[in-house]
Amino acid sequence: MRQLGDLEAAVMDRIWRRNRPVLVRDILDDLNTDRSLAYTTVMTVMDKLHRKGWLRRQPQGRAYVYEAVASRESYTARLMRDAWATSDNQAVAFVHFLEQLSDEEAKALRAALEICPPASPHPAPEEERMQ
Repeated sequence: MRQLGDLEAAVMDRIWRRNRPVLVRDILDDLNTDRSLAYTTVMTVMDKLHRKGWLRRQPQGRAYVYEAVASRESYTARLMRDAWATSDNQAVAFVHFLEQLSDEEAKALRAALEICPPASPHPAPEEERMQ
């Protein structure tokens, strides 16, 4: 997966924050508080994000209403997984990642592992006997 470009990321950030369907005008007005962009520029970026599968859209009058297909967290998880997959030794890469976690990040990882423990690649001996 390719990382989002700067303007794509800014658009997606606004859409994720709103967490509801939006018009190009909504995002343009929000973006124009930081910089000056043309309506057509934002419309083109949102159309590209739609074609790349990041946004879905529905016609509303003469315009489209856009919403995110996946959450910001899902996007982040995909980036992390893709980055990890670039390593020749994933175990060592993961150890380096774990060594760099802050206390807060380590707590978040522990909480996530309680919710979704890693899947066992092979059944435990007890499970094999039960089959």
